[in-house]
Amino acid sequence: MRFDLTDLRLFLHVIEAASITHGAERAHMALASASARIRGMEETLGVPLLERGRRGVRPTPAGQALAHHARIILQQLERMRGELGEYARGLKGHVRLLSNTSALTQFLPEALAGFLGAHPNIDVDLEEKPSHEIVRAVAEGLADIGIVTDSADLAGLETFPFRVDRLVLVVPRGHELATHRQIAFREVVGYEFVGLSAGSALQEHLNQHAIRAGHPLKLRVRVRGFEALCRMVEHGVGLGVVPETAVRQNGRSSAIRAAIRAVRLTDPWTLRKLTICVRRFDALPLHARQLIEHLKDQGGKAP
Repeated sequence: MRFDLTDLRLFLHVIEAASITHGAERAHMALASASARIRGMEETLGVPLLERGRRGVRPTPAGQALAHHARIILQQLERMRGELGEYARGLKGHVRLLSNTSALTQFLPEALAGFLGAHPNIDVDLEEKPSHEIVRAVAEGLADIGIVTDSADLAGLETFPFRVDRLVLVVPRGHELATHRQIAFREVVGYEFVGLSAGSALQEHLNQHAIRAGHPLKLRVRVRGFEALCRMVEHGVGLGVVPETAVRQNGRSSAIRAAIRAVRLTDPWTLRKLTICVRRFDALPLHARQLIEHLKDQGGKAP
């Protein structure tokens, strides 16, 4: 049995993405090459590792066993890199970090810039996902660290506080809702909205709460990022929901500050504690533990 580390990483990417195509993209590999590697692994073992269907792939029992051992091998490799990296400057460490939208866009850019600047031999693979998917990925060993809202089921994971994140409604200054100091989300779901792009964890979260309120959101346009969303609201395209910190940051522009107003949402789910989660802190590679300590320190600073 001759599997190299590239094979093992590719196989885990394919399982997580439930797709050979998307797994190949995550592994930065051509689809033909990825498919050939998967077939080669199956031929070597003499058993199928994936069940292929119209909606993607999923691991067979043999595939699940291989994934289990692949995670152990790759985790041990990262521990070795982390420990030896203290002695060998040229040895790169790698951390896989999953984050929800708010933490990724509002807090992590500055925090990671400082960390990566201080640790040139550590690379961070950062990806945005909904909180419930992050928890599952961390629990299954598919990610080293997750940053999620405390509404996710974190049972069985070790957690550390990161930041507090409040969602607010943003409206044009002359809108009929601009005179409100606060309002419930169910009272505004009938309006037209500016949404975040497909795949945004925050937008998926808002869509779910709108459905529970009995009125799916009508999105006039989708944009990438909170600044673009605030500018769309400024020009009257629709309403938006963003973290309060995003309004403050984008409000540094006097033009935007004069054109939009933030209205506090009264729903309990709009006040969210952002939490760092891991399977076991002491089992992580040294460089992953260093990143967590850095994020914890950053969490104590005002946004």
